[in-house]
Amino acid sequence: MTLTINDTTMTSDQTPHTARHAPDQNGWEVSWLPGRTLDRNSAITAMILADTSADDRGREGHRLWPHIQGWAAELGLTGPAAVAGAASQPPGDLNREHESDGGRLGREAAD
Repeated sequence: MTLTINDTTMTSDQTPHTARHAPDQNGWEVSWLPGRTLDRNSAITAMILADTSADDRGREGHRLWPHIQGWAAELGLTGPAAVAGAASQPPGDLNREHESDGGRLGREAAD
């Protein structure tokens, strides 16, 4: 699990979901939470949930489940709702905007 966080974007190597800084909304937009503006810490929490939900770690009974429930609560969600949303919600427009840069984000993040 690797989250790459910089001043304007957050990406993961486990999920196609992304977060981007939205200065016009004074916050962050996360692709699996469309219509919500989050602060930076909440956006990081949302990306951790998306990353964790990308595989079998996002299921009840897994040793991370208590953490998933706590992270979800920070976003005003239940554990099952967060996992279902992060795992099933398509990445949406945020991801397409990042892809339109010709992949520069990935190379910049690796530098």
